[in-house]
Amino acid sequence: MKIVLGLGNPGAEYDQTRHNVGWWVVDRLAYDWEFGPFHPEENVLVSKGEVGDIEVQLLKPTKYMNRSGSALTSVKGLEDFQVTEDLLVVVDDAALDVGRIRFRPEGGEGGHNGLKSVSSALGSNGYARLRVGVGVKPEGHDMSNWVLSPMAVEEEDAVIELLPELSDAVGMWLEEGVGAVMNRFNR
Repeated sequence: MKIVLGLGNPGAEYDQTRHNVGWWVVDRLAYDWEFGPFHPEENVLVSKGEVGDIEVQLLKPTKYMNRSGSALTSVKGLEDFQVTEDLLVVVDDAALDVGRIRFRPEGGEGGHNGLKSVSSALGSNGYARLRVGVGVKPEGHDMSNWVLSPMAVEEEDAVIELLPELSDAVGMWLEEGVGAVMNRFNR
C-alpha cells in the first residue's frame, strides 16, 4: 500500500491559503483516480482506492499544520509498509516560486512545522516529499502570515494549472519511485 499525505489546515477559512496546497493536490488525486469523497477517521480524512493494482490511501490531517504527524498514527502499525518507499508527503514551499515543484526522497524540514510534525511522528525524516512552490516570502513579511494568506488570482491559477501534471507525477511515483519522478518533474 502507498500513502499520500497532503498537508494543510482544517477549516474553511484555510481552504484558499498557501499552506493548504497539499490538500489541493490530494483532492485532485482523489478526483482523477475516482476514489470518491474523503471520510473521517482518527485525526485524518481518508480517500482510498486502487491505481492499477496498487492500493492507495490519500490522507488529509484534521489537526492543524503543527500537529500533522498525528494523521500517521495508524500507518506505523501497517504490515509491510516501508516509510521510505510507501509514503509521499505533499507540502507547500515558501522558498520556491509559484509553479516550481521539487520531489525529494528525504530531507530536512526547512522550517516547515508540518514536516517537523511528520518527522517527529515517524521518528525519521527519511520519507519522500513533494514540495509545491507557493511563492517566496517577500522581505519583511512574517512567514506564518505569508503561508496563511490566500494567493493572488494569477498565482492560484498557476498552481491549479499544475494539478493535472502533479497527478501524473504522483501516479509515476506509485509505479517507479521518487528517483524517476525527480528526473522527470523537478523544475
